[in-house]
Amino acid sequence: MISLRGLTKRYGARTAVDDLSLELRPGAVTGFLGPNGAGKSTTMRLVLGLDRPSAGTALIGGVPYHRISNPLRTVGALLDARAPHPGRSGRAHLTALARSNGIATRRVGEVLESVGMAGAASRRAGALSLGMSQRLGIAAALLGDPEVLMFDEPVNGLDPDGVRWVRGLMRSLAAEGRTVFVSSHLMSEMQLTADHLVVIGKGRLIADAPLAEVIGRSSLTAVLARTPHAGDLAGRLRAAGIAAERVAENEVVATGAPIERVGDLAYEAGIRLHGLRTREASLEQAYQELTENSVEYGATGAGA
Repeated sequence: MISLRGLTKRYGARTAVDDLSLELRPGAVTGFLGPNGAGKSTTMRLVLGLDRPSAGTALIGGVPYHRISNPLRTVGALLDARAPHPGRSGRAHLTALARSNGIATRRVGEVLESVGMAGAASRRAGALSLGMSQRLGIAAALLGDPEVLMFDEPVNGLDPDGVRWVRGLMRSLAAEGRTVFVSSHLMSEMQLTADHLVVIGKGRLIADAPLAEVIGRSSLTAVLARTPHAGDLAGRLRAAGIAAERVAENEVVATGAPIERVGDLAYEAGIRLHGLRTREASLEQAYQELTENSVEYGATGAGA
């Protein structure tokens, strides 16, 4: 488990992480989202002891990272795929990590095999493509068979098969009861991978909720009801505090309520339904609504 309590990091007058408090529990893939400059990488660095917080705490299994003995056995992380020494082979890099953390060197071959790099283990890290560097970084994270795993943009540079492999890996690790924390800008992929989402903007927490709940909050997520009594249903829903609009002679669109609530209210009012379904927003749409006031580096022009 990762626990953050009032975590804050300032660089001079700029606050990169602002009073962040949350708990990341085992058995789930937690997606970490936010615009560029939101503080995601800084937060991960604080958890791993690479930066010192200005205030608050970041704990892994109840203790700060610097107090963990043989840390790779507790937490594995991929923050920078280009971190290994460029002149060292992938196998040599992993062997050095294993020996310094009391991990049997046989694990090196096991993790190289598991990430599909057994045939490229002798190649220098500096000669690897970005996608292969990502695989080597994932192998390093898995080396100590840790209970907590952190990945910053792990699918950058991977081909579609590699992206699908990472997705399956994240979900299988969570299914084993591990804590999996993944930062990404790829909303479509995060929607397929994450169980829970943490969204930050300008260093502050915006959302900490299950994926379905975050999407369900979007104004673009709606319940569509077909009924010969559309006017009556719209009025009944509005009386219950639900935004509802009659959009056709026999159709009502309701937002801000789950489909079960709409169906129950229709039943209680004796209104016959001919159809009831949810029109779900995408994670990208929900994310854009959440972060529209937190973008620091927005572009202008036709592509914006």
